[in-house]
Amino acid sequence: MPIQRSLARFGLAAIVFSTTFCALNVQAQSKSTSTPAAPVDKTIEVSPSKDWVDTGIDLHVGDTVTIAASTTGTGDNLCDPQGLATSSNSTKLPLASALPGSLIGKLQKNASPIFVGANRQLKIAEAGHLYLGSNLSGPSNCAGEFSAQVRVTPTTNDAVSMKSKLASAAQIWLSGQLGRSNEQPNPNASAVSNPGSGSAVNTSAPGTAPLKALAVSKVPLDTSLGKQLETLPRRVSDEFKNPGDMANFVLIGSEKQVQDALTAANWHVADTSTPGAVARAILMATQKQDYLQMPMSQLYMFGRVQDFGYEMAEPYAMVASRHHFRIWKAPFTYQGKEVWVGAGTHDIGFEKDQRNGKITHKIDPTVDGERDNIGDSLQQAGQVRVMSYFTPASPVLESRNATGGGFHSDGRLLVIFLQ
Repeated sequence: MPIQRSLARFGLAAIVFSTTFCALNVQAQSKSTSTPAAPVDKTIEVSPSKDWVDTGIDLHVGDTVTIAASTTGTGDNLCDPQGLATSSNSTKLPLASALPGSLIGKLQKNASPIFVGANRQLKIAEAGHLYLGSNLSGPSNCAGEFSAQVRVTPTTNDAVSMKSKLASAAQIWLSGQLGRSNEQPNPNASAVSNPGSGSAVNTSAPGTAPLKALAVSKVPLDTSLGKQLETLPRRVSDEFKNPGDMANFVLIGSEKQVQDALTAANWHVADTSTPGAVARAILMATQKQDYLQMPMSQLYMFGRVQDFGYEMAEPYAMVASRHHFRIWKAPFTYQGKEVWVGAGTHDIGFEKDQRNGKITHKIDPTVDGERDNIGDSLQQAGQVRVMSYFTPASPVLESRNATGGGFHSDGRLLVIFLQ
C-alpha cells in the first residue's frame, strides 16, 4: 500500500477520533449519572490442592472481576500464585499452559480453568459463578496458602461508562505524547540461554519497560522446530523494502485455532477499508458501541502483505494508542500444524515520520512488552497449551523501524502452542 494511502487513512482516523470524542463528551454530559451499584469485596483462602473452592460469588454480564493473590505462611518453599517451575507435581495439570501450583479459576462450575496468578482482571461476558483452585493434580509439595482479594465491580450506567472511557482515552493520548512514567522492575530480567546456540541475552538493560510474568515452559524447544525458526526473517519491511518491526512471536495452530483464540482473548481484526472504517466508527459511536478495529498499514514478510492484522485498545483511544500485530503464515509446518509469524508493537502516540516529515504513529520502544502482552492475553483466555522463549542465533537487539522510530529488545521469539 502506498505511504500516501496509509497517511490519508491516518488523517481520516484522527478526524473521526476528534469529532467523535467531542460529540460523545457532550452526549455523556447531557445524560443523568445515577449512582452505580457498589463493588463487592471478598477475601478467599485457597489451600494448594486439587480441590476447587466455591467463592460464593455470582457473576453477571458486564461485571469486572479483579483478583489479587498472595501467599500466607512462613518458612521455606512457600507456594507462589504464579506457580513453581521446579514443582515435581506437573503431570495432567488442570491447566497445562500454566505452571504447577499456580492459582487458577473457573467462571462456571463445569467451565474450563483459566490462569489467575498473582493478579488478574476479568470482564464477564456470560453469567456464572466464581471458583478458585490450584493448578495441581495431586498433593502440593509447597507450603502456605493463597489469600485472594476478589473485587466484583458491577457494570456502570451508560453516561458514567462513557465519561470514564473518554477520560481514559485522553489520559492515554497525553501519556503517549509526553512520555511514560509507570515503568516497574522487569520480573523476567535474566540471562536467557538459547537452546540452539548457547548464546545469552541480558533482558535487564536500562530503560526496559515492565514485561508480563508469563507461565512459560523451561523445556527447550524441539530441535527440528528450532532449526525451522532460525530460517524466519528477523524483520518485516514496507513496500520499498525498508526494514521495519521485528518478528517477535510465533503461533502454532490451524487458521481456525488462531482466529478462535484471538477472538477469545479480545483481539479484533483490523478493518481493511479506510472509508468504510470511518463510517463504521461514527455509526458505532452514535450507537454507544466501541470502535476497536482501526485499519493498519500493510507490511511485508515472505514477499507478501500480512495475512491478518489484529488490535486491542481502550475505547475511543484507538487512533492514539493501540496494541496491535500482524501475522503471516510461514512456508513450513510443525508436526502437521500451521506456523504463524507475528510482529507486534504498541502505538503510544504520534511522531514525525523520518522518511517524509509527516505524522505517523509512535511505538513503545520496548517491543518485548507487546510480545509478552500478546502471550499474556492468550494465556489468560485459556487458549495456550504451552509457551516457550526462543533466542535465534542472530537476535535483533536494537534498531529502527521503517518510519525511523527506535526500538530495543532481548531478541527472543515467544513461541505459543495453541489449545
